[in-house]
Amino acid sequence: MEITITPHEPTTAIVYLQGRLNLLVAGELRQRLLQEVAEGRSILVIDMSSVSFIDSSGLGALIGSLKIARLAGGDLRLAAINDQAETLLRLTTLNKLLRPYADVAAALDLG
Repeated sequence: MEITITPHEPTTAIVYLQGRLNLLVAGELRQRLLQEVAEGRSILVIDMSSVSFIDSSGLGALIGSLKIARLAGGDLRLAAINDQAETLLRLTTLNKLLRPYADVAAALDLG
């Protein structure tokens, strides 16, 4: 998986993921997001448009990162998720915590 993080505003980062979000990369993603929050970017927008698959470990990394972001007064928002990720969120009822947005622009709309 390729992880690219772009600061958007002083408190916001856009995280672009490409590939499979699974056990092999979940720890790295969690660490990278923790670092962003530590640097003051507590609003994390995750662009999922190029994620081909997500498993329970990947989902766990997102939930853990959401918790860290919220403790810092921020949020974690998923943008442009695919059907598999949407089904996984719905079946686990985590779509109530990780509310999906249509795209990055919608997730960035803080109003």
